[in-house]
Amino acid sequence: MQLIATCARTFISYLFLIDIVKYDLIYSIPTIRAYRSAHLPEYLDCTKLGELLMSCETVSAKGSRNYAILLLLVKIGFRASEVINLLLQDINWRIGVLKITGKGGKSSNMPLPSEVGEALSNYITRFRPKSTSRHVFLSTRAPFRKLSHASTISTIVRRQLHTAGIETECKGAHLMRYTAATLCLKNGGSLLDACELLRHFSIDTTAI
Repeated sequence: MQLIATCARTFISYLFLIDIVKYDLIYSIPTIRAYRSAHLPEYLDCTKLGELLMSCETVSAKGSRNYAILLLLVKIGFRASEVINLLLQDINWRIGVLKITGKGGKSSNMPLPSEVGEALSNYITRFRPKSTSRHVFLSTRAPFRKLSHASTISTIVRRQLHTAGIETECKGAHLMRYTAATLCLKNGGSLLDACELLRHFSIDTTAI
């Protein structure tokens, strides 16, 4: 409703500016109120998450790459932009830590779960194309470059949901991030734990 109202006001304003109508009727369309936190974010329960991950094949460059990406999203709460900007030198294999550069250039160190580490290792050592790029995740077709846009990560999530036969309203990368936070709380974690997992600046953002 907000989008429709905005489009209508913009169109009416345009008609007035080009003298199609005599009066500016922009204020005749009321503002649609938005209520903060009116709906809980959608997430995948343990069963559906298991089905999603089981639907991934890990014996090809594309499959192993996408599986590692899904694990980063749902196990460590990566943002799509953080996935495409992850560098090889950001993975400290010796101590099991990932360096993540998030919003505003803020860097955080997060533990590297063994399951995620194994998926990353499988992709990097067996399937990642040879390239001068230091980005972890590359395209599967030449020229092998970093993934171009954060929307690519959401496309990967959407296609894997389709493969697994899982229907959701939210189909992008944030569905995985919501799942990470919600499962953290369901497994006994506090809101502060979820805040640290998602690397929010404020716990108020997590509370939404």
